[in-house]
Amino acid sequence: MIVENNVPLQQHNSFGIVARAQHLVRIASEADVASLLADQAWHGAPKFVLGGGSNIVLTGDVKPLVLKVEIKGRRLVEETPRAWIVEAGAGEIWHDTVHWMLEQGYPGLENMALIPGTIGGAPVQNIGAYGVELQDRFESLDAIDLETGRAFTLDAAQCAFGYRDSVFKHSASGSNDFGLAGRALITRVRFRLPRPWKPVLGYLDLERKMAETGNFTPSPTEIFDWVCAIRSAKLPDWRVLGNAGSFFKNPTVTPEQCADIIARDPKIVHYPMADGSIKLAAGWLIDACGWKGKTVGNAAVYEKQALVLVNRGGPAHPATGGEVMTLAKAIQTSVYERFGIRLEPEPVVV
Repeated sequence: MIVENNVPLQQHNSFGIVARAQHLVRIASEADVASLLADQAWHGAPKFVLGGGSNIVLTGDVKPLVLKVEIKGRRLVEETPRAWIVEAGAGEIWHDTVHWMLEQGYPGLENMALIPGTIGGAPVQNIGAYGVELQDRFESLDAIDLETGRAFTLDAAQCAFGYRDSVFKHSASGSNDFGLAGRALITRVRFRLPRPWKPVLGYLDLERKMAETGNFTPSPTEIFDWVCAIRSAKLPDWRVLGNAGSFFKNPTVTPEQCADIIARDPKIVHYPMADGSIKLAAGWLIDACGWKGKTVGNAAVYEKQALVLVNRGGPAHPATGGEVMTLAKAIQTSVYERFGIRLEPEPVVV
């Protein structure tokens, strides 16, 4: 186990923000975690777990010890008449793993193609797209408690999944609280992919693809290709234009609140939820406030999708974390003043 010092992180965050890790160690196996925690120099040190860096905004150098998760491996754990159980290491790239599963004949994650980041980050955020969320395809995960060194396994209920939320985003507030923010390092994730496979097509963009192509019974691979095309048309490639994907969560309101907004803005994009609440399209709210294309320094609102903030400066003159957060806060204020809605950022601010 080698601890690297003063490590540049610009290549390790999808926004391309310049920052450094004072100390960084690469975690390629569970044994690496055990070695780290057995080292008295680092056992009690504050730690920051870093996967693909696709859901963070760095506002300065990272002082805690950065644990760069690079655990690899993919395998079919079990096959039953009702499901394929497939496991992947936390350091595997999400999109590449979705593609690999399809090639192996294990469909079910095709709606979540092209989401940036790693397998280990997926349960933290409960990622989702085009009608499917991670929790819909989740079996269990393995993790290590960074305080005690204990390995443990969690099922879906224990992960406490919510909309872009999980137990990994909350700190324990008492002895009986199971919050795991900053405490757990996910090592492996297992997915339950239902058999027989059924397509999930109840999403407007996919319905449009079916109408355009005349194909109303697409295969998993065709859905994968459609989702890649849809995302590529709407969202910038972070390798070309730095970003962290959707910057704000879609807010939910009561039917009464929604009716009040509709009375003032009849065109607002909204979706009824199973629990009776109404989800509003955050991108529409931001666009309605005139933010598309606006900038703060080298941070900007993407001109094709107001929900995405981008790094306009490129690698040579990148936006700073401060510029990104100044822009984000200005957007939050603007949306609240017009709609009375408080937008909540999706990325973790470090």
